[in-house]
Amino acid sequence: MIIDAHIHCSGDEKVDDVLQALDQAQVDKAVVLAPFLSGPYSMHDSASLRSANQYLSRLIGHHTDRLIGFAVINPSLEGACQDLVSAHELGLHGLKMVPAGWYPYDDCARDVYETAARLKIPILFHSGIFIDGKSGRFCRPSFYEAIRDYPDLRVTLAHLGWPWSDEANAVGLIDLINGVPPDNSQFRFDISFGAPPVYRLEVLRKAIDVLTPDLLQFGSDVFLPCSADLIKSRIDEVLMLLERLEVDKSSRDRIMGGTAAAWLGIN
Repeated sequence: MIIDAHIHCSGDEKVDDVLQALDQAQVDKAVVLAPFLSGPYSMHDSASLRSANQYLSRLIGHHTDRLIGFAVINPSLEGACQDLVSAHELGLHGLKMVPAGWYPYDDCARDVYETAARLKIPILFHSGIFIDGKSGRFCRPSFYEAIRDYPDLRVTLAHLGWPWSDEANAVGLIDLINGVPPDNSQFRFDISFGAPPVYRLEVLRKAIDVLTPDLLQFGSDVFLPCSADLIKSRIDEVLMLLERLEVDKSSRDRIMGGTAAAWLGIN
């Protein structure tokens, strides 16, 4: 099974095209994020985020067997916790959060964590720098240690936290050191685009050695609408890196789908 655990919506996609692209790229299931970077949608405006979450709920509609909808919430905005509850009631059973103007340990974020833990909502966080030049100072992996105050919360840090990938490994290693089974770990890490090509092999090698494949998961980080070829190229790139690192089939399968399946509660 291949699960693409990191796909962005733009607000311009059509569900039939999305499903066709996944079929052609041989992706079984996908985590799709409400739009917040394009068109009328902005993560700095509560009304637009509510609209984005409603849009995503309509988009995935009758296809929740393949499309797992993640709401986008900005905890620094008024009513964020209620917006998360409303998005969950719309059928969005995950949450995307992007620290920008707030830190992951801030009280406003903690309020959202408490709500997410109560509703058993997994969270995908941006971690590391932003490729568009926005400040990444809010997104260092160690800042997410506040999550440990909410033991029932299960989160993923995207992009292996690059350029703080060693720090990300340290955060994820804690549960392994303490004998927590990987599927019960609070942290896992997606290997979507982060490190530039010159760093990528070494960053992935360290992550595999430290975190093991059980805490790593594939995400294409593509923006819809897009072609199947683009998604497939992201898959092929990861498989090529895993081949170069001589990762066995069982571990490859875990990274490409098994870790995300456990995180999302997919049998």
